[in-house]
Parts: sequence; structure tokens; C-alpha cells
Amino acid sequence: MTTGATAPSAPRVAVVTGGSRGLGRATVSRLAADDHAVVLGYAGNRDLAEAAVKEVTAAGGRAVAVRADVADEQQVAELFGTAATRFGGVDIVIHAAGRMYLAPIAELDLDELDALHRTNVRGTFVVAREAARTLRRGGSFVAFSSSVVSLAFPRYGAYSASKGAVEALTLVLARELRGRDVTVNTVAPGPTATDLFLDGKDEETVARLAAQPPLQRLGTPADIAEVVAFLASPAGHWINGQVVRANGGLV
Repeated sequence: MTTGATAPSAPRVAVVTGGSRGLGRATVSRLAADDHAVVLGYAGNRDLAEAAVKEVTAAGGRAVAVRADVADEQQVAELFGTAATRFGGVDIVIHAAGRMYLAPIAELDLDELDALHRTNVRGTFVVAREAARTLRRGGSFVAFSSSVVSLAFPRYGAYSASKGAVEALTLVLARELRGRDVTVNTVAPGPTATDLFLDGKDEETVARLAAQPPLQRLGTPADIAEVVAFLASPAGHWINGQVVRANGGLV
């Protein structure tokens, strides 16, 4: 009887949604540095997506950008299909695409709530379903939540609820993939210096949030990409069904 992880032969193939900016783009660069071929999914900004691809290929890596709405099952199937046709299959799926909407619950715009949950909840299930159908043995699925689920900041109710759904599916999917040698985990960053986080915040607010972790700084996209890369690697394969709060020591 063989024990331990089953690692597919290198190079491996990764699909990264939300790969044109922020945490997704940092993850694309980090996985490409490990010699993975990367299929970068993006929602709308082709220029940013192509810039990310050019960065990878200029360094000698392999990447391609595919436009896909993560909540659209046909477009997601085509995204994964590109990985199969261009690179031979899928070993890693990183679901970094997401949307943020902040408002007190009493003042929620329900149209905004629906749009948020379409991307963050339905989109996660659509991508997870395709990953469950296509990941090869030894593969990994990593989704993104947020540490605000446990921190319970005011105005984050809708966003936190959507990310709570992501956390809820993590262990369920890991157990459903029993016997496949595929891991399922979720990374929940704390305050991290991305455009999505910094948008609309004044310097005082950013400084206050940066001072909260014992490490006394904001996270960086590179910090989070390192955690993701570990979970997606053979070295991290014994971690399964977990929500990893990568937040520098917050709750």
C-alpha cells in the first residue's frame, strides 16, 4: 500500500480565475515561477489580462488569458476546455474572482446584493463544480474567503455572508472528492494591499487596519500567493478541507 500524496509529473497546469489583478494576478505569477502552465480567467479587462500573460511569457513561462464570467457555466466550461486543449488537462484550480459591496444591512441595495452573490456564491459553485469534474489525481482546488467572516466588521454583512458560503462548501467538497486524491481548501486573507481593499478607504482607515495584526502591517498579494502556492503543491497536499486565515495574526 502506497502512502502520501500522489504528485502528477511536472509541469502542472493551473486555472486561475480573477487572474488579471490583485491576489489572482500575484498567484498567476507565483505559479508560473514554479513552472506551471497557467490559464488566466478574467471578467472584462483584457488589457490587464494580456499584461499578466506577457509578464509570465517574458520570464519564460506559459500562460494564456480567457475571458469568462465565473457565474456562467458555459463560459467556465470553455475556460477549463482551453486548459485541456492548450496544455493537456487541469491539475490546479485557484478561484480568486470576486466582487465586493459594502453597506449597512438596513441600507442594502438588493440589486447590488444579487450581483455580489451571483459572482461570489454562484460563481464559486460553478467553478468548483467544473473543478470537481476535471481535476486530475494529485490536484488541488483553492478558493478565496476573507477574514472579515470572523472579524464581523460593520458594513461587510453582504460580503461576509457570500464568503461564509465559500467556507461552508470547502469541507463538503473535500469529502465529496474522497478517493480522487484531490485537495480542497480556502484561503481567507486579512487586510491586504490590493486595489479592491484600498478603494474608498482614507489613509487613516488604512493605517488603523494595518496596525491591527501583531505583525503591524497590511498583507501583500505576494504573502497570499505564497500560501496559495503551498496549498496547491505536493508539499501542502496533506492539508485538506481547511479554511486558512492568512492575516498576520488577526482572529
